[in-house]
Amino acid sequence: MPLLQQATFLTTVAHLRDLPQDAEVEVAFVGRSNAGKSSAINTLAGRVRLAYVSKTPGRTQHLNYFTVKPGKYLVDLPGYGYAKAPEAVRSQWEGLLGPYLQQRAPLAGLVMIMDSRHPLTDLDKRMMDWFLPSGRPIHVLLSKADKLSRQEQTAVLRKVRQALGEISDRCTVQLFSSLKKTGIEECEAVLGRWLNIPVPEPKKKPPVKGGPGAKCLNGVKAPAQGGEAGDGANHHLQAKSDAA
Repeated sequence: MPLLQQATFLTTVAHLRDLPQDAEVEVAFVGRSNAGKSSAINTLAGRVRLAYVSKTPGRTQHLNYFTVKPGKYLVDLPGYGYAKAPEAVRSQWEGLLGPYLQQRAPLAGLVMIMDSRHPLTDLDKRMMDWFLPSGRPIHVLLSKADKLSRQEQTAVLRKVRQALGEISDRCTVQLFSSLKKTGIEECEAVLGRWLNIPVPEPKKKPPVKGGPGAKCLNGVKAPAQGGEAGDGANHHLQAKSDAA
């Protein structure tokens, strides 16, 4: 069962004074407008419309709270950097986001969604500058990874990991695709640690007949089949290791 499958909408907060008082721990999701934040939340929850996916980026202007378990919340933050938003709205976002990210005591960590084709924009870095002084960790989801080839995915993951390492040792990164439903288990492991919710170990898939170690009738090992599948397994293991 997905970690967020039981998540339900709680409230929308427009002012810091209205933040839930019973919060024990919460994890916030944030991303540049049109980076795929709502789609990522819906994918992790195994739901179609837990978080609203709008055709108009920047629609979310407040903090949307979802209950994962009593006292444990997922918070959908406003998308940032939407050029067409009025100046007054942008100022409201900054006035709400900045204090929340820097001062919210129950906030355990920040999940940042970045379009894998355009990661670490100036706005992304500004958001990190707001948050990192709080001493809390950041986990980056490189969304829309399905838009990239396997080689491009490997290259962007390496590039972003190196850049984050130069910024802070509290940043981790992974590839993610809402369309292909990839990267879910890796992200759930991070969320489970932050929210202090046990996450069941994923079921191991049975070995493929004729794969590495299989033998023919003559007792001769059969050659490994599906080179691309093998590469994918190595990539998955590497991603798991990087997230830990």
